[in-house]
Amino acid sequence: MAEIPLETYKSDVHPVWCPGCGDFGVLSALYKAMHALQLDPTKLVFVSGIGCSGRLPAYVKAYGFHVVHGRTLPVSMGVRLANPELTVVAVGGDGDGFAIGGGHIPHAARRNLDITYIIMDNETYGLTKGQVSPTSQIGHTSGSTPYGNVEAPINPIAFAITYGATFVARAYSGKPKELVDLIVKAVQHEGFAFIDAISPCITFYDTYKMIPQKLASVPATHNVKDKAEAFKLALDTEHLYMGLFYQESRPTFEESVMATVHRAESKGMPKFDDILTAYR
Repeated sequence: MAEIPLETYKSDVHPVWCPGCGDFGVLSALYKAMHALQLDPTKLVFVSGIGCSGRLPAYVKAYGFHVVHGRTLPVSMGVRLANPELTVVAVGGDGDGFAIGGGHIPHAARRNLDITYIIMDNETYGLTKGQVSPTSQIGHTSGSTPYGNVEAPINPIAFAITYGATFVARAYSGKPKELVDLIVKAVQHEGFAFIDAISPCITFYDTYKMIPQKLASVPATHNVKDKAEAFKLALDTEHLYMGLFYQESRPTFEESVMATVHRAESKGMPKFDDILTAYR
């Protein structure tokens, strides 16, 4: 088969993010990762929530679903179960993912839904003029916290590891090569793949000068199969470790559901398609 050109994955809709927004880097990395994997655009679905990052599906020449605030993962699960042949990539911001949608991550992780979930983490609500988000640091001043934020931030990596995600990684939009590599590995992973993609907001919370000072690579000696070691790295907030923290292999939700269906049918339960036909 002929190679799918990188340009094939780009839609005719031009991004309207602020110049310098980290989301441009994430989008570019997604194009390159899809090209590297030679994914069929007709079998590719992007699901997004509300926020600046929620616009992303329009910029990709694939199927897209822009859902209501915080419901990215439930819709992604519905897409995957309805058609397991599709590659599903869920995208959203830290507000969409950890605030109104925070209750869905534990269940997608423990079920081991076979999707890739990329959080574009800018530590602020960029679309609604820069209020603090669940990942904003203590002391951060904004329109909603003029005297400084008093709430401790969520630790996305520790959060994902704790709830059972089988692939947990962090990347930075300013390091595109590493981000592409992690997205490729995440899509190839069979199970719930979580990437916390640091994606600065140039307009309301410009962290471009602060982030490079904290960046560090996950140590080459790190054992990605050791959950305790991964958790220890996640809790080291003096550094922003980039790379793969944790990965394990276990049956996906889709596999478990189909196994249950086959067991039920072997014990005489009518096939679902036959039930639907009987009531048409």
